[in-house]
Amino acid sequence: MKLDRVIAVRNNKTIYRDGDRCIKVFSQDYSKADVLNEALNQARIEETGLNLPKILEITTIDGKWAIVTEYIKGKTLAEIMEEDEENKEKYLNLLVDLQLEVNSKTCPLLGKLKDKMNRKISMSELDATTRYDLHTRLEGMPKHNKVCHGDFNPSNIIITEDGTPYIIDWAHATQGNASADAARTYLLFWLNGDIEGAKKYLDIFCQKATPPSSMFRNGCRLWQHHSR
Repeated sequence: MKLDRVIAVRNNKTIYRDGDRCIKVFSQDYSKADVLNEALNQARIEETGLNLPKILEITTIDGKWAIVTEYIKGKTLAEIMEEDEENKEKYLNLLVDLQLEVNSKTCPLLGKLKDKMNRKISMSELDATTRYDLHTRLEGMPKHNKVCHGDFNPSNIIITEDGTPYIIDWAHATQGNASADAARTYLLFWLNGDIEGAKKYLDIFCQKATPPSSMFRNGCRLWQHHSR
C-alpha cells in the first residue's frame, strides 16, 4: 500500500490515492470507535443504492487506523462551482437534487439524529435551564426516519468525467428529520462566508422539497427572515 500521493488533508486525517483505491488515514489519537462507526455508517449507506465509494478494507498503518475505499476520479462540486461561477445556480440545483435523493432513503440501522443531539446537549457546558429547554424543544420535533448525511456540502460530492455524482464522507450520517440536514447545509454555506449562496440554496430546497409540511415552510421562512 503506497502512501506517497496525498489528495486531501483534513482535521485529524490524511487521504491518499493508491491506484484505484483511496486510503483515509486517521491521526494516532483518533478514536477507534469513531473510525469503526464511520466505516459502519458507510457500509450501511451502500445498501440504500446511493452512489458512494464502496469500502474495501479497514486496517492499521503504522499504528494508525485507516479506511480503504474505491477511488472515484473526478472533481468536487465545490471545485466545479468555483471554476464556473456563472452557472452556480445550476450546480446548487444539482446539490439540492442529490440531497433530496439522500433524504428519500431509509436505513433502519443508522443511529438516530435525535439521540445524537440529545447527547450533545447533555455534554455541552450550557447551564441546566438552557439544556432542559433544548431537550424539551428537541423532543417536540417530529419523529422522522430519513437518511441525513450530516455534512452535505459541495466539497463532499465528486462528479466523474461522465457526469456521475458520488457522495463521500458519511461519518456523521444518521436517520431523522431531513429539515435538520438542510439547515446544516444552509449553515455551512453561511459560515463559509457565502451568504448569497446560503440564501439561494435555501430557496431552491424549499421549492423542491414536496410536499413541504407547514413546519418545514415556517422553518424556511424563519431562516430567510434571519438571513436578511
